Amino acid sequence: MRLTVFGATGGTGGHLVQQAVQAGHEVTAVVRDPARLTVAHPDLLVITATDLTDAAALRSAVADRDAVLSAVGAPTNKQAGIASAATRGILEAMAASRVRRFVAISAAPVGEIPPGEDLLGRKLVFPLIRTAFRKIYADLAAMERVIAASSTDWTVLRPPRLLDGPLTGHYRTAIGANVPNARSISRADLAHAMLTLLDERTAVRRAVGVANY
Repeated sequence: MRLTVFGATGGTGGHLVQQAVQAGHEVTAVVRDPARLTVAHPDLLVITATDLTDAAALRSAVADRDAVLSAVGAPTNKQAGIASAATRGILEAMAASRVRRFVAISAAPVGEIPPGEDLLGRKLVFPLIRTAFRKIYADLAAMERVIAASSTDWTVLRPPRLLDGPLTGHYRTAIGANVPNARSISRADLAHAMLTLLDERTAVRRAVGVANY
């Protein structure tokens, strides 16, 4: 497939680019600083974009692609706002270029507490992290609303805490819900899930919970 990856120099984005080219995809990585991208491959094209809200400037990055994947997000409350703002620009560029498949990363706290969640999760984990990172999750919730209102064939992944663990390929997914009693997932496994869900028709226009076992 011909893929475009936004947020390619981030923790998950780097894994996403690496795994995609290794799987035989042609990848366009959209970055602010090319020097931060450590992946090199004959099937990798790097495009510099300093303003992801400028849809016109992003059109060349998404034109003629089979799918667009976004790992754009704010690491702190102070930087919150980038996910929803950038996603608007990306989706506008996709619409203008008639590209339909879109996969993006959100977060588990944006979704509902799942049936089967244990007492620790219901009474402590979800309430605590929703309070501590409320601006980030408000931004991601706004991003999800923008995505849901688009005409794309979208999938939003909702992982719990992200860790710098290895790629295992062993994780749980829940289409339309969060994974119960989930505390973390490696960024490498999250990237793997994004690529796997590209061809999963039951995940189109759905949020998908994902977490390691």
